Amino acid sequence: MALSKEATGPSIGAASEPSVSVPAVEEKQQDDGSKLKTFLGILRRFIGVSDLAAIRFSLPAQLLEPTPNLEYWNYLDRPETFISIGDSDAPVGRMLGTLRFWFTKDLKYVKGKPCKPYNSTLGEFFRCNWEVDDTSPPLKHPSSASQSSAASIASNKSGTNKVKISFLTEQTSHHPPVSAFFIDCPEKGIIARGYDHLSAKFTGTSIRVTPGSHNFGIFITLQKWDDEQYQLTHPAAHLGGLLRGALSVSVTDACYVTCPKTKLKVILQYLEEGWLGRTQNKVEGIIFTYDPENDTKTKIKEVSDKDVVARIEGAWTDKIYYTLGSQPFAKSSEKHLLIDLNPLFPVPKIVPPMEKQLPNESRRFWQHVTDAILSKQYARATALKQEIEERQRQKAAERKARNTEWQPRFFVGAVTPIGKPDLTKEGEEVLKGLHRDDFTLPESGELGA
Repeated sequence: MALSKEATGPSIGAASEPSVSVPAVEEKQQDDGSKLKTFLGILRRFIGVSDLAAIRFSLPAQLLEPTPNLEYWNYLDRPETFISIGDSDAPVGRMLGTLRFWFTKDLKYVKGKPCKPYNSTLGEFFRCNWEVDDTSPPLKHPSSASQSSAASIASNKSGTNKVKISFLTEQTSHHPPVSAFFIDCPEKGIIARGYDHLSAKFTGTSIRVTPGSHNFGIFITLQKWDDEQYQLTHPAAHLGGLLRGALSVSVTDACYVTCPKTKLKVILQYLEEGWLGRTQNKVEGIIFTYDPENDTKTKIKEVSDKDVVARIEGAWTDKIYYTLGSQPFAKSSEKHLLIDLNPLFPVPKIVPPMEKQLPNESRRFWQHVTDAILSKQYARATALKQEIEERQRQKAAERKARNTEWQPRFFVGAVTPIGKPDLTKEGEEVLKGLHRDDFTLPESGELGA
């Protein structure tokens, strides 16, 4: 899990060389155990601090993953599950499709190790496309057609052309660290948006990561279903294994998916560690009818069986199943596979070529730091990173002296009270350009670093 929900960084021009003069000497790389010991030593200074994420402490380059955080932090590890959310003609089917997407959105944590990307700088942005086959199989629901009909639908979908999904994210605030994102798939009539903002606390043995005050989850809108909207909230997670030298992510919290228009709600409960502390990664949940005007139920046991329309159970790192109806999951005679994560890996992004990227676009912005880390020149990488951090402080001081506030370029305002960012005209044009594979974009009038 990324320890900071920010991303890539500096406005170093692609052709300009940074001013820092550090010998390009290859240094001995630390093994994972040594890295963790160093990391733990730094963290111990922050025991008792209420919000670790707000401090934005600087780590030496050898402890960082050479990846911009705005690029790293996205929810489309498997875009084909996202574009299929609105395929069903039944509300229960669309909610099941939303859950299938939910369990694939952070596949990077299932398949890879937790890491610490670069902290984003103010005004830094990242954009990309995905192109995928629209082949997610139909999900059975109470009003489903016959299996043969469902198979026919799947067969027809497998013959379609690639579907394009476009993604834009920008660091809109530095204190607190907040980034806005927008996902768009015009062909399937589906968008998603939200703010990424984390709060983190170090307990001495693990780091507890929770959504920050500006993070209300992911908001998905199905434009072809009369703008049906789904809100998906994030659960708290723990980054453990610091003492034994093997980082791992565990989730022991509840999260919710709500759709006021269809009056369907999901409660997902991530279960605690099992016998003798062995992490089971279990999750269970229900889909039930609710009153959007009186939404008070937050625990599965609070929901009456008569309101339950489906049940969910499985391991969020393995396979997730669902049953239809209110009958207890264990007693149901027919269990359907929602998603099997075992054969799945994150899908590669299509990113603008470096010569088309702006100086404050994530990969280009951090290019010199990334090159230094990859060539094991850690002192040079750390010096370059510190230069970026100092430049950001100087820019903030200049704005304060002018009594001006930072204005994001692609999103309206740094945050909103409802957690749903709107695009500026320039933001809309960026997405239109991505749809056309046109990456031409004027440079930003003002840089945050």
